[in-house]
Amino acid sequence: MNTSVRNTGRLIAAGLRALLVLTVVCGVLYPLAVTGVAQALFNDKANGSEITSNGEVVGSSLIGQKYNLPKKNPDDPNEADRPDLRWFQPRPANGLGSNTVNTQYSLILSGATNRAGDNKQLIEWVKTAKAAVIADNTAAGWQPKAADVPPDAVTSSGSGLDPHISPEYAELQVRRVAERNKLDVDRVAKLVDDHTSDRILGFIGEPRVNVLELNVALKELTQKG
Repeated sequence: MNTSVRNTGRLIAAGLRALLVLTVVCGVLYPLAVTGVAQALFNDKANGSEITSNGEVVGSSLIGQKYNLPKKNPDDPNEADRPDLRWFQPRPANGLGSNTVNTQYSLILSGATNRAGDNKQLIEWVKTAKAAVIADNTAAGWQPKAADVPPDAVTSSGSGLDPHISPEYAELQVRRVAERNKLDVDRVAKLVDDHTSDRILGFIGEPRVNVLELNVALKELTQKG
């Protein structure tokens, strides 16, 4: 009986020592090592790929943002968003509805424009979105054609949070942005060119424009006048 108790005691002690060692190694030393390497070699990415403007963090280059006017009645959940047309607009963000699990936070569940190509609801969404894009981007003496509206202007990405738009969609917005901010069209067009990223390694993905980075540069341009 005593031997059994002693053996049990040794096993418990060995288990506690193993728990302590593993806690220190896996719970303290390893996270510190990984954090140190990340901060030393990939500081920007490790900290969330933050974008700053005037010394303040305004968002992440990995997550899309909306650029809307303030709501006339913030307490009305049915009031439609109105885009602030001074800024380049992102892809549509098709939220799947408000968060109903944790009501302490006002979260939006994001998702794609996930319908079959012949789905009637999708067709109506696209028609409505295309008409809005044409109306919003009509400038003095110029109106975009329906054929000029690229797919990413009327459909959301797979996550609904894509931070990028196509160069074609950015170019479609140039005249409107220039007009609303009283800037020369060529200066705004150059801004788009300067913020257009090519395919990764020349063949992966598609050319793209980060909307937040572009709007930060636009803000700096408007401040210069």
